[in-house]
Amino acid sequence: MKILGINALNHDAAITLIEDGKILFAAHAERYSGIKNDSNLNKEMFEDMEQYGEPDYVVYFENPYTKKLRQFMAGQYREVFSRKNLPQNHLDEVMGGKYSIDEYVDHHLSHASSTYFTSPYKESAVVCIDAIGEFDTISIWYAKGNKLEKRWSQTYPNSLGLWYSAMTQRLGLKPQEDEFILMGMAAWGTQDDDLQSIMYNDFFGYHKELDLRMNLHKGCMDYEPSIYPDDGTEQWKFDIAANVQTICEWQIAKVFAKAKEVVPETDNMCYSGGVALNCVANSLVVEKQYPNMWILPNPGDAGSSLGCAAYVGGKHLDFMENGAFLGYDIKGEYPVKQVVKELLKGNLVGVANGRAEYGPRALGNRSLLADPRGKDIKAQMNTIKNRQEFRPFAPSVLEEHAHEIFDMPTKKSQFMQYVAPCKFPDKYPAICHVDNTSRVQTVCKEDNPGYYKLIKEFYKKTGCPMVLNTSLNIKGQPIVNDENDAKDFTNKYGVKVFMGKK
Repeated sequence: MKILGINALNHDAAITLIEDGKILFAAHAERYSGIKNDSNLNKEMFEDMEQYGEPDYVVYFENPYTKKLRQFMAGQYREVFSRKNLPQNHLDEVMGGKYSIDEYVDHHLSHASSTYFTSPYKESAVVCIDAIGEFDTISIWYAKGNKLEKRWSQTYPNSLGLWYSAMTQRLGLKPQEDEFILMGMAAWGTQDDDLQSIMYNDFFGYHKELDLRMNLHKGCMDYEPSIYPDDGTEQWKFDIAANVQTICEWQIAKVFAKAKEVVPETDNMCYSGGVALNCVANSLVVEKQYPNMWILPNPGDAGSSLGCAAYVGGKHLDFMENGAFLGYDIKGEYPVKQVVKELLKGNLVGVANGRAEYGPRALGNRSLLADPRGKDIKAQMNTIKNRQEFRPFAPSVLEEHAHEIFDMPTKKSQFMQYVAPCKFPDKYPAICHVDNTSRVQTVCKEDNPGYYKLIKEFYKKTGCPMVLNTSLNIKGQPIVNDENDAKDFTNKYGVKVFMGKK
């Protein structure tokens, strides 16, 4: 039976089609519409899906009626009485009544299922941390076989994810989109014990340590700690970010300690929810609390389209058959020679080949690449991408050489889910953050043969076993999806994008 999972009407709409333990297709709406984090579905993504078959059963990633109850309690009456935010109505608008939703799956159960049913574990604790589902904001599960049992949860308005988003907004960034920028800013700030204590007690410090003192659904734009690091420059933003990140890490550590308490049966961990994109915190968890940890490369709400389908399917999926490469297919041979030639010239160069990545990070199939040794490469890349100059870039390194260059917290990091200190930051300045860490992607032949061959060829020519890898897009725009997008990128920004020979 082919099962279609859908996420929409919140942010980052996505669909996933599975059948008998295989993921046939998965894609983000934004890649088709050109609207970053688009919450609406579109017909084109369904047309691409239908190349792999039409669904027999349709599942939605949360219960809209339970969600409306929470919205009513929160005083969001416009949302409560709107019919535009009903999933079936939206699906009918897009597909003309072709598909009907057969089942609604709880938001956090979809998160939990997305990471557990794609994991290598048949028994595991599962942690989900996000802004908010229907009511849950944190949940801990025990998973074994095809069953998931919720052991503990935190409910709205107490939300670590909402707090991090509110602080993102307080720093002038876009909530539910720019949290990773706050994470990057943190390394530029100063850790201050007094400031941390004040901020912690302002927001947390309640009778229950994970509870919040206030509802942050509408943000906290007027918040100023009593020790305010405003020196007339923008440095105060970096200082706030540094201490926000530290407090967030404290709270995440408490959640995982709670998981050990309520799920003592196993040392395996599956992690999901938007907060699981915080790769700095992830590295601390895997080093200190759960060495056996699996994180789906698309742990946010978009990944819940996979999760709700997997839950109904009730069996583990062979995720590594295709890895994260599940979307639109640009056919042709991986353009190894063309790309390496440009890299050796010191140029920035794009690759758009094979199936698009499912998740927010480019992993070699929709990537903008460069030589990681160039001292001015970081500035060139940030200029092209129209990003803040403090933003770091990631390395893609041959798996067999990763531990030579980085102090890796794990053997593998094929989905850029962890950071690691670089042992030779002066040698590889383009991929090192201000604190000399890197968000590492390890690459092996089995995961992506074409990309592996490219990096291997670059290594033979230069002695450098890695390339700088960032997503093939401009700040505020979705990642390139199809051939036309790739051609447009070259025409608009003057960067060659190679797609390979068919």
